[in-house]
Amino acid sequence: MTDKFLDKIYGDQSPRETRALYDAWAASYEAEIAENGYATPGRCAAALWEKLPEPDAPILDFGCGTGLSGLALAAAGYRVIDGMDPSADMLERAREKALYRNLDLLDLDAPAPVTPGSHRAIAAIGVIGPGAAPPETLDLLMNALARDALLVFSFNDHALADARHEGRLNQWLDSGAARLLSVEHGDHLPGQDLKSTVYVVEKA
Repeated sequence: MTDKFLDKIYGDQSPRETRALYDAWAASYEAEIAENGYATPGRCAAALWEKLPEPDAPILDFGCGTGLSGLALAAAGYRVIDGMDPSADMLERAREKALYRNLDLLDLDAPAPVTPGSHRAIAAIGVIGPGAAPPETLDLLMNALARDALLVFSFNDHALADARHEGRLNQWLDSGAARLLSVEHGDHLPGQDLKSTVYVVEKA
């Protein structure tokens, strides 16, 4: 019987414990996510394409996992996609899809792992929230964007229940450092009765 991880992943654990959990999940991740109707990658890719319909715009898939988000970005129309993830086992699954220009192991100890201004947009799909990256990750990604570049990301219901997540976003918006281009609440994992909000933000 294959281990199930969705009932484990939203707990309170350190970044290294989270990475170990995702390493262990790599082999069965896509099957478990698929059986629960994972909808957020397609929603994020469509939202980004609506604001940036440029096939050759370089996109960074931050926290790319096994590449499901990259597949969604490619299906939306993007042809130049780079990926980063802290799980080496997840990256191996992403590499098998042969759709990324570059795939890099994300160093959790690096203060600024993303080269500033290197991409026209960054996608952080299902990345920030309990059991994954902390709220401060939003700052890291926004600081890596050039002016007028875009960030598409999602907060699932677990993240939305913690005011720190939307609070971090509102700091950027209220200060005028970023502009909210779109926001939509919808399906995330219907099989778990879990929804997510998808945001597209422009760096000011």
